[in-house]
Amino acid sequence: MAQHDLNIVHQQCGDCPIRHRAVCARCESDELQQLEEIKYYRSFQAGQTVIWSGDRMDFVASVVTGIATLTQTMEDGRRQMVGLLLPSDFVGRPGRDKAAYDVTATTDLVMCCFRKKPFEELMGKTPHIAQRLLEMTLDELDAAREWMLLLGRKTAREKIASLLAIIARRDASLKLKSQKGALIFDLPLTREEMADYLGLTLETVSRQVSALKRDGVIELQGKRHVIIPNLDRLMEEAGDDSDGGFLI
Repeated sequence: MAQHDLNIVHQQCGDCPIRHRAVCARCESDELQQLEEIKYYRSFQAGQTVIWSGDRMDFVASVVTGIATLTQTMEDGRRQMVGLLLPSDFVGRPGRDKAAYDVTATTDLVMCCFRKKPFEELMGKTPHIAQRLLEMTLDELDAAREWMLLLGRKTAREKIASLLAIIARRDASLKLKSQKGALIFDLPLTREEMADYLGLTLETVSRQVSALKRDGVIELQGKRHVIIPNLDRLMEEAGDDSDGGFLI
């Protein structure tokens, strides 16, 4: 972890906005106490690197607030964004010593970190943690497969709709809000970041967002405040009218 970028923050588990979705979601009070003994919070400003690919990881973590990107750099210097880390997503792998990707804060970011060695030991004697981590890993695998379809086969319009649907559904889940009726959220990515993530040009992203707005699929207040009047309609535009492996 890039030590010069870190600020210590404090937060109580009872006030945690991701408590019902995070790796600790199934933990009893005694198990939470054991996690409390090995956890610490860190904050990053937008644009700062959390960890570089190949660096030794002495922690695992959950994203509490904000969004980060997973990026891989090829030998010739080209970079590809390979994933988004949204609130409640898990960072790092027990049993793996080094980071597989660059992790960069896209927005201001707060992470709940656990010292890796004690976390690995706790997994062995705390089935609730191991079970929840397995569930999250399988969800991530499903989402990765869906993302392969999105990048390889979907049209530009479907790509934009898919990304908006992912963010809208996660936001609703974190707020314990029904996905029926209008969904309202602030888009955490710039148009440039959306283009980079989706493999599109900035002009294409802007054009497709405007088209979705014109067709009544989404409403915009400014560039970031998004209203989804009907999630089913958006999912149809995404080419996916079921769960489809999206993380929610």
